[in-house]
Amino acid sequence: MSEALAVTRLQSWPDSRIELTPAARWLTDHGGESMPMEQLFAGFIEKLIEEGIPLLRVTSALPSMHPQVLSRGFIWRRGEPVEVASVGHDVTTSEEYLNSPVWAIHQGAAAIRRRLDIPDAPMDFGILPDLLAIGATDYLALPMRFTQGPGFGSQSPDRPRNVSFASFTTDRPGGFSPAELSYLMELMPLVALRLEIEASRRMTRDLLITYLGRAPAKRVLKGNFHRGRGFEVEAAIWLSDLRGFTAMSDRLDNQEVITVLDDYFEAMARPVQQHEGEVLKFIGDGLLAIFRVDPENTPPGIDPRAHACQRALEAACGAFGALAELNETRVAAGQQPLRAGIGLHLGQVMFGNIGAKDRLDFTVIGRAVNEVARVEAATKMLSRPLVTSDSFARMLPEAGLESLGFHALRGVRQPRELHGVPTERLVCEYSKEPAGESA
Repeated sequence: MSEALAVTRLQSWPDSRIELTPAARWLTDHGGESMPMEQLFAGFIEKLIEEGIPLLRVTSALPSMHPQVLSRGFIWRRGEPVEVASVGHDVTTSEEYLNSPVWAIHQGAAAIRRRLDIPDAPMDFGILPDLLAIGATDYLALPMRFTQGPGFGSQSPDRPRNVSFASFTTDRPGGFSPAELSYLMELMPLVALRLEIEASRRMTRDLLITYLGRAPAKRVLKGNFHRGRGFEVEAAIWLSDLRGFTAMSDRLDNQEVITVLDDYFEAMARPVQQHEGEVLKFIGDGLLAIFRVDPENTPPGIDPRAHACQRALEAACGAFGALAELNETRVAAGQQPLRAGIGLHLGQVMFGNIGAKDRLDFTVIGRAVNEVARVEAATKMLSRPLVTSDSFARMLPEAGLESLGFHALRGVRQPRELHGVPTERLVCEYSKEPAGESA
């Protein structure tokens, strides 16, 4: 009896969705599905226009968790597609930002409105003359408060940093009506809620890419985060090492060491990424990367293994070139040049989740990883900046790799033939290292 009454009551309740405006319904009816921010933003503005608000320009920004990007800005102009722009962390010290309504919002302003079609209209923000020039009559900037996230803006402890903004501009004579102003302000919590969902998804992806790399991040986001699960990958494997790091760490303070490592890793990692390699891990002063053997993305008529090795070799030469440029700056500043060793190998690796139950690492393991470590160690023994295994060199018979003879590698049963690029081909005044110099 009680169940029947409960069903009757439920059926008699009004559908609360009929109270939502088209713009509010657009923000809430997403069914758990993600939507590109440009589409979400444009759709929201379209609904506002359908409701009779004559918008000329609308902007907003979402905080990012990316080492190079503070936020992603979105700009809609009447008759144009949504423009997306990434804003770097240095924007917060720029004159444009400090002279903007956005800065005032970040400092705690509850709202900013400027009528532009009245005599002696105040032009106290840098954007206002530009808006007046395109016929704007009214400008409104409102805060969007998120529940979490880094945000940006005020450092004051009583003003949370997780505040973003949205601005609305119209060109209608007389500007926004009081009802429209009230409506836009009332919509802000709903706008913030929906945008925070999308921003959180993107920030999660950005963080995973930053710390895991693009391919591992993609797999983790698809649910591949169970311990002990992995898959085999054939790849050209890269391991590089900074010479003299131990002595440098003793000589410099911690912040100086971090600065040196950042410059060094930028010189090493950028060519890897430019040649479609994946940086998997920074290990102290070492860098582990792979160049996958990928038949689907190999040009016709080329062995996929050779293509992977060629990319790795070109990246290594590019890294030594970048290191030489960095060293020119360092030497000019009276600093010691940096030297590196790179080992290259071709083999099968296991790519997957390894670790404790509640602390995993998405990485590669296997005999080939151990062997590339031995090949890289041989760069010190042979006083050569670049050494490759025989399996790697065989893939590139036209590359001019020279045999360095057979050598015993620790943990490997049989002596292995090693190969190297003639030092003069590695841009290489700074690649030459004194014999016997250690890590």
